Amino acid sequence: MDDLFAPATGAWQRVSPRLATVRRIVIAAIAAPVVIAGIVLAVLLPDQRWIGAAVTVATLPLAAWGGVWAGHNQRTWGYVENADDLLVTRGVMFKRLVAIPYGRMQFVDVQAGPLARAFGIATVTLHTASTETAADIPGLPSDEATRLRNRLTELGESRGAGL
Repeated sequence: MDDLFAPATGAWQRVSPRLATVRRIVIAAIAAPVVIAGIVLAVLLPDQRWIGAAVTVATLPLAAWGGVWAGHNQRTWGYVENADDLLVTRGVMFKRLVAIPYGRMQFVDVQAGPLARAFGIATVTLHTASTETAADIPGLPSDEATRLRNRLTELGESRGAGL
């Protein structure tokens, strides 16, 4: 079954493990205030302490699961630059493979928020006329994101795309 998602040529280029770290920081930044709010509720509302305890008890395992998910998800992202198209794969439970012909790309977008920039990663987004074939490649090291953006732009222009 994994042959269905194997590239015809080449090997998958994987994204940086720093993507998982960034996602874990975001999960912790969301979970920490919720846990603190649950503790504060338990202290301030002694008659209804169960509300604060329920918030805290529900948030901690969800945050832990999110941390595990971040690592698994990061390891599933990959891309291959073929002669005529770019393959992008992802997914733990629901795997997805998208083939984007270079001639169909309209533009290439590179994004990096403050946290991603602090960790030296960026997201490259390939846009086509169809939203189904647009693809993101998150967690690329900044120099690789720049190289990929330049290469895809050159290939798109040489293939008559609207870049």
